[in-house]
Amino acid sequence: MMTFTNAAIRMTQDYDVLSILPILESGGIILYPTDTIWGIGCDATDAEAVDRVFELKQRDRSKPFVLLVSDVEMLKEYVENMHPRLQTLLRFHKRPLTIIYENAKNLPANCIGADGSVAIRIPHDKFCRELIAAYGKPLVASSANISDEPFPAYFGEVSSEVISGVDMVVNYRRFDKSKSEPSVIARLDDRDELEFLR
Repeated sequence: MMTFTNAAIRMTQDYDVLSILPILESGGIILYPTDTIWGIGCDATDAEAVDRVFELKQRDRSKPFVLLVSDVEMLKEYVENMHPRLQTLLRFHKRPLTIIYENAKNLPANCIGADGSVAIRIPHDKFCRELIAAYGKPLVASSANISDEPFPAYFGEVSSEVISGVDMVVNYRRFDKSKSEPSVIARLDDRDELEFLR
C-alpha cells in the first residue's frame, strides 16, 4: 500500500485530496478539473486503470492520453534525455503547454505511442500540482467526453455517461462555469525547434 506524506496531505487539505488518493491507489478513475478542461484521470502507471479510461471514452487504443506530472523532477522519471531547451521552456512558459517527448520510460505500453513517445504537461493549476505531488505518480488527463463528441468547457457540460462511468467526481470547481480550452501541444522537430501541433 502506498504511503502518503503528511506534508503533502497538509498541503492539499483545502481540496479534499485525502478522499481522492485512495481511489487512485486502488485503480479507480476520477473526473477532475485540470489546468485546462475537465478530465478523466487515473494513475498513469496502472495499465488496468488506463484501460478503463480507454473503455469509458470509447477511444482508439492507438491514441494514448496526455499525462500530468507535478514538476520537472517528476517529468524526468518518465522521459529519457530531456532536451535542456524544453526544461527552460517549462520553467517560464505561462500558458498550459503539453509537450510530446521521445523515449518514454517507466510507463505501461498503453500510455506510450507506437513510436515510443509520450505527451506530458506540468499543470499551472495549484490543485492539479498538489494532487499529483501528494500521490507521487503521474495522472492521465483525458478530456471528459466520449471520443468524437465535443469536449466540455466546464463541469455542467460533462455528459451523464461520463459522470456515471467514473469512480469519483472531484468537488473542486464543480460549480465554476468559466469556460476552458485544451492546452497547446508541441514537440521539438529535427532541428530542435519547437513545432506547435495544436
